[in-house]
Amino acid sequence: METSILAAYVVSVMLLVATPGPVVALVINTSVRQGARQAVFTALGTNWASLVLIAAAVLILSGAMSISRELISAMSLLGCLFIAYIAIDSLRSTTLAAEPDTKTGVGFTASTRRKGATLSCLAKGFAVAISNPKDIIFFVAFFPQFISITNTFSGSVTILTALWIMIDLAILTSYIFFMQHRIATKYQKVISVMSSTTLLVIAVLGFIYTISNW
Repeated sequence: METSILAAYVVSVMLLVATPGPVVALVINTSVRQGARQAVFTALGTNWASLVLIAAAVLILSGAMSISRELISAMSLLGCLFIAYIAIDSLRSTTLAAEPDTKTGVGFTASTRRKGATLSCLAKGFAVAISNPKDIIFFVAFFPQFISITNTFSGSVTILTALWIMIDLAILTSYIFFMQHRIATKYQKVISVMSSTTLLVIAVLGFIYTISNW
């Protein structure tokens, strides 16, 4: 196994996953508004979406599947609209919600915290992560750079995928539990507004980019 290439891959994935984007913004927002438990399920939903995208990328690399640029663009537009909907709904909920209780670390009202059921968080996380099909192109371009870590295509893909999933979950979990810190809970409403605004900006920029390159 090529350990130097593997090390470069691990560092690259850590930087890519940790960089703020729609997934990180959603997980932070969920952690602040609904608690760590629901945020973990949201992270699992985004993780499963990554598996789907990786599988699609592997099929494309192996020649078993192709996907048109028009279909990717259409799905990207729908994804941007969905992310924008989540952002606006979160901003509205935050504006109407009660102030956080910084003494107990419990943000907003109990009914607001119960609002996101486990399945809902899983589905929302999956939908946001899968809503940008251009990630398939990213994986198609990214994986070949490190595919030589073993002598077989299947072995390399298995290792690269397993590492991606573990690093992805580890970093998102770190974000989640940092948001439960006393300092973070003190500014729950501010963080919620910032993360929701980030989602909205990403959606608008993504929509403009997709339209301009269709």
